[in-house]
Amino acid sequence: MRPLVLIARILVGSLFIVSGLIKANDTLGFSYKLVEYFEPGVLNLEFLIPLALPLAFLICLVEIVLGALVLFGYRMKLSAWLLLGMIVFFTFLTFYSAYFNKVTDCGCFGDAIKLTPWESFYKDVVLLVFILIIFIARNKVEENSVVQDKIILPISLVLIVLFSLGMLGWSFPWIFTIILFAGYVAAKYGLKLQSDIPAIAWVKIVTIAFAAHTLYYLPIKDFRPYAVGKSIPEGMKSAEELGLEAPEYATDYKLKKKGGSEEQTVRSDVYMQNKMWESWDFVEAVGQPYKVKDGYEPPIHDFGIMSVDGEDVTQKLLSESNPSFFVIFYDINKADESASEDLNALVAEAKTKGVKVYALSASPIDEISEYKFRNKSYLEFYQADAIVLKTIIRSNPGLMLMKNGVIQGKWPATDLPTLTEALAELK
Repeated sequence: MRPLVLIARILVGSLFIVSGLIKANDTLGFSYKLVEYFEPGVLNLEFLIPLALPLAFLICLVEIVLGALVLFGYRMKLSAWLLLGMIVFFTFLTFYSAYFNKVTDCGCFGDAIKLTPWESFYKDVVLLVFILIIFIARNKVEENSVVQDKIILPISLVLIVLFSLGMLGWSFPWIFTIILFAGYVAAKYGLKLQSDIPAIAWVKIVTIAFAAHTLYYLPIKDFRPYAVGKSIPEGMKSAEELGLEAPEYATDYKLKKKGGSEEQTVRSDVYMQNKMWESWDFVEAVGQPYKVKDGYEPPIHDFGIMSVDGEDVTQKLLSESNPSFFVIFYDINKADESASEDLNALVAEAKTKGVKVYALSASPIDEISEYKFRNKSYLEFYQADAIVLKTIIRSNPGLMLMKNGVIQGKWPATDLPTLTEALAELK
């Protein structure tokens, strides 16, 4: 049993650290995912929607701290109960999402690794098995000995390095883990402290500092299709345009036999292939469309820009060969107006240099007009989808520099550049 418990601790602890870190890299994005779960028709927990961001922050912190505690052998009774509670809840949640087709991406690994609801559920079932092993042995697991530290910490670090570089293409998770382990080793062996409080406090401080940094600025690693260096036009190309196979979707149809009472439910593709309308009456579509065959799906599929007059100017703005700025407000009523003065200065300087500046928002025209009046803004506003704008940049407002449809730079409202600094990012 001991080797099995050791393996379970290493796997669970390492995975929780990486999973928590991916979420902490984009706490705001994770909070958007929580809102999806809280909405009516899913979990119906609308009262939690205003708390989505602090809850996202807390979940990231708890995941990383639990991962570290399991690896260090600290407070295993409490840790085992918390692990079991979390994994039972998330297993239920992913099953509920998969079975009832409620949320199509669980957000377990943020935008870094997209899992279908069923993939998320199977992942949680496997994780539940390892956590049950830890839970059963919780009363026998003690604080790591020197020998155990020499085994557990290096193996965990190797696993995190392999996962970080192989699955994420991102070095920071293993650097972050080294920082956590260094604090633990320093407290336990350098300062020879008998209490586990300093090491746990170190993990909390480092995690909170990282999550706060990415929340105040921007994620240090952008896994979205709007990352710096990405081409929006390329990301919008369909499978047909790229010569690839597109996915196929179907819907369940409820049918009734013509002239009879017999009923059956069939997939829409089967209905069409067999010309079932000849002998069956269509009653209703059941549930939501679902994928029946995998294929290439463009990472960008809802991007569009409309003028206030209703003209589609997407291609016009994306094809500009000169650099242009986009000031992005997904909701102008929630915008950080403390950035208005710096934003106005940047816009004014850009205009004197002939650099175009566009503003994108999903807000109604009257709310935009009120914002412009309050902040003495001369921005030229266009309309775009709120979810797309949230995805482009985790700041409201946020600034994006683009040339030929390729994103050259992005900045949050908390760290706006000067015109010279921004244009220096051009490639």
